[in-house]
Amino acid sequence: MIMATNRTINSYISSNQWSGELKKLREIILKKKAFKEALKWGTPHYTIDGKNLVGLAGFKAYVGIWFHQGVFLNDPQDVLVNAQAGTTKGLRQWRFNSIHEIDETLVSQYLDEVIANHKKGKTIAHTKKKMVLEPELKTAFINNTQLKDAFDKLSPGKQREYAEHIAQAKRMETRISRIEKIKPMIIRGEGLNDKYKK
Repeated sequence: MIMATNRTINSYISSNQWSGELKKLREIILKKKAFKEALKWGTPHYTIDGKNLVGLAGFKAYVGIWFHQGVFLNDPQDVLVNAQAGTTKGLRQWRFNSIHEIDETLVSQYLDEVIANHKKGKTIAHTKKKMVLEPELKTAFINNTQLKDAFDKLSPGKQREYAEHIAQAKRMETRISRIEKIKPMIIRGEGLNDKYKK
């Protein structure tokens, strides 16, 4: 299992336009023995006690290191960015545009603080959003008890993904069309975004 994950992470890094930067960041992170490496959401992530703490990803305009509880970092160099201010509570990014911008000593200091904060139990308390089922989805459940039973067996997160997917459609016709498309996935016990989480 670990070898398969390593191969997949190596494949992600080598096929990315930021492969040199990703490789360097990965090497810095792996020097911290506290972290366990895993592939989550298609990118390398680093956990302690099963908790996501750090992630790596290369995008079109930059390569970044993600700190899932980055809001607690002191950030003396003022390098951390909240990519979705007002939406993201804890996550912070550190973006790089070249391998020369990656200062191993500095990155290592931030990682040490991540580990220390985890040991202190610092974490963002997530408030659960109330799930709202659109009338069209409620009607689909009334008309199809197999669909309702399958939906009830899904994790709360998967249920919320489906409910939000339906609610995002402004027109009733679009909501009904979306329901028809997701019915087989729900009955199979799949989440809406499962294919992206492998």
